[in-house]
Amino acid sequence: MKRTRTQRTALTGLRLVALIVGAIVMVTPFLYMLSTSFKPQAYVLTTPPQFIPDPFTWENYVQAWTSQDFSRYALNSVIVAVVSTALSVLISSMMAYGFARFEFRGREVIFRILLIGLMVPAMMLIIPQFVLAKYFGLLDSLPGLIVFYVAGSLALNVFLLRGFFAAIPGELDQAMQMDGANAWTRYWRLAIPLARPALATATIFTFLASWDEFAWALTIINSPQNRTLPIAIQLFQGQNATQWGLVFAASVIAVIPVIVVYLIFQRHFVQGLTSGAVKG
Repeated sequence: MKRTRTQRTALTGLRLVALIVGAIVMVTPFLYMLSTSFKPQAYVLTTPPQFIPDPFTWENYVQAWTSQDFSRYALNSVIVAVVSTALSVLISSMMAYGFARFEFRGREVIFRILLIGLMVPAMMLIIPQFVLAKYFGLLDSLPGLIVFYVAGSLALNVFLLRGFFAAIPGELDQAMQMDGANAWTRYWRLAIPLARPALATATIFTFLASWDEFAWALTIINSPQNRTLPIAIQLFQGQNATQWGLVFAASVIAVIPVIVVYLIFQRHFVQGLTSGAVKG
């Protein structure tokens, strides 16, 4: 018995050490980016690396926000990410509710075809997406980003939400149906409030994907007024001979909305992720 307790204590200690090491490995690059964003250019590449800026300056943030119309790029990213997230979560939740609650011919076949979208690398779709965007007149426009961001996120969101909707007891739907509630009322007043954890998970994933996406935006956006933050940060790196303090300051600004969204929805994040992945 004593030996078993010792083994358990040792195993717990090893787990804690592994978690601490993993946390340090993951957090260190972000801390170094944050530190470098407050350093003058002359002190960026000092050896050994300094995590406490000395001297300390806000100039990188001021220059990043005021140069190259950065504030407009930030606004474009906010518009694209918010609209894409709202549309994707709304459409995918309706699709997931249909797959979970209604019986119709070919339901499982259609669902599995939809899931193929999770297996296809996004870069393989760049050329066909470009052809479609050109055909529908969506090149060099924010709607051209929104449409394809929504389409690209539907498969994962439907997969997560369907499992959660399927876990809601069917008796609740039947009770509302006996009271005269139609399908839309049951979806909006019953399923959506109960699915908040799954909706939070889908919101975080979709917002992050739309906010950080670079390849598709770089492919179709040509006009400076339609650029988003990832393109703006890439321009800083190219036109300023890689002024890392400036690049990292712009990156920190770009990270802030993602952190805010996660903090808003993090209460439900883990529960929604595990429910959507296991049930269904």
